[in-house]
Amino acid sequence: MMYLRQRALDSARKQWADYIFFVDCDNFIVNPKTLRLLMEEKKTVITPMIEVFGGNAAYSNFWGGMDEEGYYARSDRYFPILQREEKGCFEVPMIHSTILIDLRKTISDKLKYNPALASYQGEEDDILVFAHSARAAGIKLNLLNKEVYGYMLSPADANQTLEAMKIYFTHVKLEWFVDHPEELMPDSSHITVKYTPPGKLGFDEIYLINLKRRPLRRRRMLASLKEMGISVKMLDAVDGKSLTDQQVKDMGIKMLPGYNDPYGKRPLTMGEIGCFLSHYLIWEEMINNGLAQVLVLEDDVRFEPDFRNQLRELLRDATALSSKYHWEFIYIGRKRFHSNPVEMVPGARVLAWADYTYWTLGYALTLSGARKLVSAKPLEKMVAVDEFVPIMFNRHINSEWTSHYYPRNLVAMTAEPLLLYPTHYVGDDGYFSDTETTGLIPPELQQAELRLKAAKVEL
Repeated sequence: MMYLRQRALDSARKQWADYIFFVDCDNFIVNPKTLRLLMEEKKTVITPMIEVFGGNAAYSNFWGGMDEEGYYARSDRYFPILQREEKGCFEVPMIHSTILIDLRKTISDKLKYNPALASYQGEEDDILVFAHSARAAGIKLNLLNKEVYGYMLSPADANQTLEAMKIYFTHVKLEWFVDHPEELMPDSSHITVKYTPPGKLGFDEIYLINLKRRPLRRRRMLASLKEMGISVKMLDAVDGKSLTDQQVKDMGIKMLPGYNDPYGKRPLTMGEIGCFLSHYLIWEEMINNGLAQVLVLEDDVRFEPDFRNQLRELLRDATALSSKYHWEFIYIGRKRFHSNPVEMVPGARVLAWADYTYWTLGYALTLSGARKLVSAKPLEKMVAVDEFVPIMFNRHINSEWTSHYYPRNLVAMTAEPLLLYPTHYVGDDGYFSDTETTGLIPPELQQAELRLKAAKVEL
């Protein structure tokens, strides 16, 4: 670590850089003003106070005291600074993890990580060696705690803290950033990143479904896809909150007689109608444009590592078997309902036969598959889209619902292992659903169900 930090410092000096900013990989800067605020203090060496995630630890990226040999010592000033009872810019004996050095100041040339000064007699530790070189040069180390700048993992239990941070930033902070998009850390104009050239990975089109009122989800997905070199076509989702009863009637949408959400024990919501229509529009576009195969992604997915290459392997597997098993639908991510072993497609390495499944967060679809889905006329007898798909490959558990659709011969497979998962689950802190929290389908479009129930009562 001493060697790597010194190489970075030497490289910055060689480039005549004005500043060098060190940020350890377990530090997460969330305040977009951090660099500017540090520079405004005009210190040779300064750090923003980085708190342990959760705010319950007595650990941070500075020491309040140091003994004569250069090791940690307790200090009465530590907690007032850590807890921001005192706010300002403070001179402290030790800072680490996130550090800004002003290289324009000549005295900064005396700062070093490796090798240690001859006068240093302590352990070979980067933060100790650096602090010693600063003291020897008469350079003060400064800590700024006027605002919240970021969070760090607790060294005591990094794994547990990391999981907590995932939940916090994925769910709790998610809604706040949606309302305050300006607080997202902007891309630096001084950093050049070489991205993989964008492509469609063998698909005729890759669709990303996103509600316009969920801009953060769109930004996160587009950033992730850019990193992976995946080119997508945006589809503005049909927003159930904007659908009117009259629009639903005009489209000829009617709920399937006897349909009732298995968990909510309720009719369809307008959000579920909007979700179904969003997917239906893609199926229609495939048919109208003669697209042979597409990939459909919803905007709340988490990609597995090496997603791009794994997806390519899946397509190679499917193509190699196409003469014997002509696939039409492949779940890339899904919710399984039992722990029974999956039945692998004979000869396949990463493909299994699909069984009763929830979620449409990611799937591949062929033109023949799209034609089968649309020809079933699902708008006239609508169920939730993730109920409809298993009906069409005849693996749904409700025989009464399935009896309304024929033929049910969609050839459906699933990635095994899965390549996509949701960013959050029901019950997680900050979980929200745009399909389940909207109003119900207009009462008059539920009449078919009511008449069916009345007929059963008469019988």
